[in-house]
This record gives sequence, structure tokens and C-alpha cells, in this order.
Amino acid sequence: MEHGDHREGEVSVTLPSAFDASLVFIGRIRTPFATLADCPKNPREGQVEATVEIDPRYIAGLEGIERFSHLILLYWMDAARRDLIRQTPRHLDAPRGVFALRSPLRPNPVSLAVVELIRVEGTRLTVKGIDCRDGTPLIDIKPYFASTDSVPGARRG
Repeated sequence: MEHGDHREGEVSVTLPSAFDASLVFIGRIRTPFATLADCPKNPREGQVEATVEIDPRYIAGLEGIERFSHLILLYWMDAARRDLIRQTPRHLDAPRGVFALRSPLRPNPVSLAVVELIRVEGTRLTVKGIDCRDGTPLIDIKPYFASTDSVPGARRG
């Protein structure tokens, strides 16, 4: 979809002329998905092995990561539109606000995935459960704690 193209019920906004913050990408995610069209709809559908390549300057930050079975990856969907605030996803019958969706099309295209950590080799993490295209910039890694990150009985829209 080109910028300015809309499905019925969608709304876009004019983006600010300047940004409020800057990010440092700590690495890249290597997946078998070459294009956006190749990507699964969500991380649970992306049950292939992928490699998270960490910039060598951050290797000390990986100390102890092998103790975790699962990680939370925060990544920047750099090819996503940023102007849509109301969208009509193909799987829904009506438009919704961007903050009620997990779509990568949002003012700040930050995505997250809970991935299974398969192995650690230096600055390379092999993981399973990711939905992004090859080369996607990585913002952060956090350990997944089932005791605090899972909310049994949470309501789903």
C-alpha cells in the first residue's frame, strides 16, 4: 500500500517535522523472509530459526542470556508506514485505532516478539518465533519472565 492509499475507514495523519528521540540499533535480525510479503502475520506463525546478530560492542550485555529459554526482542519495522492511525486489517470486519492493533504500521514502528532461545554463539543468538524481514534493526533484548510477562485470563480484543 502506497502512502496516501487507504482501505475503507482508514485515517492517516501528517507526521511531525522532527522526532522526539533517537535510537541506537544494537544489531540486526536475520530471517529467511526477504520481503514484507514473505513475512508471517505474527511471531507465533514465524516458527523458523532466525539469527540475531548483535553489534560486537554490546557483547558484554549478553552475559547470562543463555540461562533463559525465551527472550523478548524489540525491533524497528523500518519499512512500515508511520502515518496510519486508524486501520482496516484484512482479518477484521471494521477499522480500529492503531493502538488497539499489533500492526507494524504505527507512528513508531516498534514490534516485539517473545522468541525461544535455541543457542548463543558469541554475538549470534539463534532464536525461533519471529515475523520480520531479513535485516530488520534490533532495538533491545529482554529476558522473558513467565511470572511477570504472562497475564493469564487477559481480555483480548
